[in-house]
Amino acid sequence: MLFFNVGQMEALKHECGIAMVRLLKPLEFYENKYGDRHYALGKLYLMMEKQHNRGQEGAGVACVNIHQSPGHEYMYREKAEGKDAITKVFDTIHRQISTPDPDDPCAGPAFNGELFMGHLRYSTTGKGGLKFVHPFLRRNNWRAKNLCLCGNFNMTNISEVFDYLISKGQYPRVYSDTYILLELMGHRLDREAERCYREAVATGLEGQALTEYIDNHVDMCNVLKSTLSHFDGGYVMCGMTGSGEMFAMRDPWGIRPAFYYMDDEICAITSERPVLQTTFNLQQESVRELLPGQAIIINRKGEIRLEQVMPAEKFAACSFERIYFSRGNDCDIHQERKRLGFQLRDRILEAIGGDVENTVFSYIPNTAEVAYHGMVEGIRTVAPNVRAEKVVWKDIKLRTFITEGSTRNDLAAHVYDITFNSIRPGIDNLVVMDDSIVRGTTMRESILKILGRLQPKKIVVVSSAPQIRYPDFYGIDMGRIEEFIAFQACISLLKEKKMEHLVDEVYEGCRQMRTDALRQLYEPFSAEELNGRMVELLRPEGMDCPIELVFQSLEGLHKAIPNNPGDWYFSGHYPTKGGARLACRSFMDWYEKSWRIEKQ
Repeated sequence: MLFFNVGQMEALKHECGIAMVRLLKPLEFYENKYGDRHYALGKLYLMMEKQHNRGQEGAGVACVNIHQSPGHEYMYREKAEGKDAITKVFDTIHRQISTPDPDDPCAGPAFNGELFMGHLRYSTTGKGGLKFVHPFLRRNNWRAKNLCLCGNFNMTNISEVFDYLISKGQYPRVYSDTYILLELMGHRLDREAERCYREAVATGLEGQALTEYIDNHVDMCNVLKSTLSHFDGGYVMCGMTGSGEMFAMRDPWGIRPAFYYMDDEICAITSERPVLQTTFNLQQESVRELLPGQAIIINRKGEIRLEQVMPAEKFAACSFERIYFSRGNDCDIHQERKRLGFQLRDRILEAIGGDVENTVFSYIPNTAEVAYHGMVEGIRTVAPNVRAEKVVWKDIKLRTFITEGSTRNDLAAHVYDITFNSIRPGIDNLVVMDDSIVRGTTMRESILKILGRLQPKKIVVVSSAPQIRYPDFYGIDMGRIEEFIAFQACISLLKEKKMEHLVDEVYEGCRQMRTDALRQLYEPFSAEELNGRMVELLRPEGMDCPIELVFQSLEGLHKAIPNNPGDWYFSGHYPTKGGARLACRSFMDWYEKSWRIEKQ
């Protein structure tokens, strides 16, 4: 029997959220100034909760105490699964703090340190379970060789890196990007520590003096350069060592975001800017963004430096971060989302025949709300009296053990609810703003069905994002091209127009790993033709109400969001070779498993 949550049928998953805190003064300073010896832990908790939107499958926290004496634990880690994972983790930590280990009374309370790392996970690879929840920990009896990692990343060339490790004599026990990254970086950290060891021995040091020399001379920049030069993908990589090194690095294309704040007391790093502003009561200008290929490195002494670890590539910051994933309370994102809605004014007016008086404007909760306000502002520039209503409501998350198709579909239809009598049946048009339309499942099984009950004259569904045509492999749960409603519409049109040969030609191009091959698939059709066929595919059975789709244009996207040009899911222009290669592989998988069989 299958347990499922129909409220999450089409929610995009995004990997992941990171939070780091490094105290720069003795613990007693924070206890005296803020009345809390666990000041950093409280800030980490707030930073993680403020990023709960970035990961609801699991959470983890790690800590390093750089002043612990030998024989006692100095690296701590707790992980948990589920939507309440943050609460579980911090409840466990607080129990450990309040109840020291009875077998080690001299050790002091757990999670009493200077370095803290937190992670929120959304799986985009299908691999679940506690062992895949970050942070990951690699142990060693030399303090400097202990490594703890977490990140917001998807690597696109794991097979190549796996083969590289094998060629070096290693024997990885798990095939996943996180484990392979941990092993490779751990290997490079070992080599860096051994370099320091040789230097120390050459100067005549021995005993604990050896350890102190290694701990104070390990250069994480060397480790990062020799590790991440092997990887292709989008990432923010975070880590800390047992000796007290801490770092965060952004990929050379700037695909995934990272922000930091530092003063003389603390350095903090997160995936989103408003999290730091809220947590530390900061103005926007106090928070900086890591640049592509750049790392922020904090050594054991608390000295902070920025290093250009890898050369910056062509900038390709993810535009979906701005449309959907990041919190809308970032001042720039707020304005960008409003522009996305405002820019669609003329196309919306055309769709309703200019009849604003007999049109109700609404949105599909919750991430589309800001774009909706921009849309309403745009309409008001030509018609001041706009009828703006909250017609659609996100209802409770329905859960069931029932697997029968008809019952399941009926439950799916009730994920959203409506404001009854908000529409005059047969008289009013209904315009609803959504942030994006990916697979169309929720649109077909829930939204359109329930909007049809209001009996509007016409339904216009507006997407603040362009048509999603291509898969993503940099951290968004959109890796299967056949799931996209735009792709389904394209294939349907190719069949209707007897152009199946183009599918075969694209397949041959993908076999040759030609990055332009997939884009040829959509060339015969205008956006309007694809829109029309998508309406046919999305229309619920028995629904007669006219439906029209209005999508953002690619040009409109870049005009609204000029500083995040990454648009491969809309345009097919992948910033890395690994991403383009996986996109070809995705199409080939569909062709070999579905298209070829259908033709036979």
